[in-house]
Amino acid sequence: MARGDGGKGTSRGAGHERRGHPSRAGSKPGAPRPGREPRQVHRSPRPSAEDAPAIPEGVTAADLDRDTRRELRSLPKGLAEVVGAHLAAATRLLPEDPEAAHQHAVAAARLASRVAVTREAVGVTAYATGHWAQALSELRAARRISGSDVFLPMMADCERGLGRPERALTLAGSPEAARLDRPGRVEMRIVASGARRDLGQLDAAVVTLQCPELRDLGQPWSARLTYAYADALLSADRREEAREWFATAAAIDTEGLTDAAERLDELDGVVFPDAPEDVEEAGGPAPD
Repeated sequence: MARGDGGKGTSRGAGHERRGHPSRAGSKPGAPRPGREPRQVHRSPRPSAEDAPAIPEGVTAADLDRDTRRELRSLPKGLAEVVGAHLAAATRLLPEDPEAAHQHAVAAARLASRVAVTREAVGVTAYATGHWAQALSELRAARRISGSDVFLPMMADCERGLGRPERALTLAGSPEAARLDRPGRVEMRIVASGARRDLGQLDAAVVTLQCPELRDLGQPWSARLTYAYADALLSADRREEAREWFATAAAIDTEGLTDAAERLDELDGVVFPDAPEDVEEAGGPAPD
């Protein structure tokens, strides 16, 4: 789930994915590849009640998964319907328009701030849009309400985004992190490896990803983990090994979670020429 270390970005709910809620359905923030560009801290204002976005046509609370709807039962029925509709809208919009998804999540949390799923939704959508401070704050709040540690990897990655890799490593080494399920532990390894790289500890970043799950191909995390390992190897100037693992990632990434194929082409020196600007789609030179 790292901000780019696992491919095109993405945290995927630390392995606890459920349909119908952004914190359960996962996010794929479009982060740059690690080490390529400095991360910027963004803050997203909370809109007033008058600024609440309109619910997209056809979106209702019925689109949410059963567990999320159950959590909303603590609210009055009418309020639960409105909050649920905003959460459902956030889920639908997140892949293509994370900023809009974030506004719906914020609207839901403003109406029901003591319900964990609304704070989770704000945290995940804030993460997807690069609002690291807000994401961390909201995920901490959700953790206090629910008692769940499922978002620890995302919280650790937010610490990286805020320029605090040491804090990310502290979270990665915590007893709570050790109790995460297997997908969650993989996500935390990817984050910890990125934090090591942030600190210039390139060999340690490679070693961090050397775990049994790396060889257990065919798992939901396999494409991102092998990609992260390849990228760590490349940063450590182990080019031939990196190429092997980028090839592995590209072969198993059937969902396009990473840009492993493009990275492999870069290593092989493959260049795709751009189409001439003065040639129209139909072909031939543009008329004078």
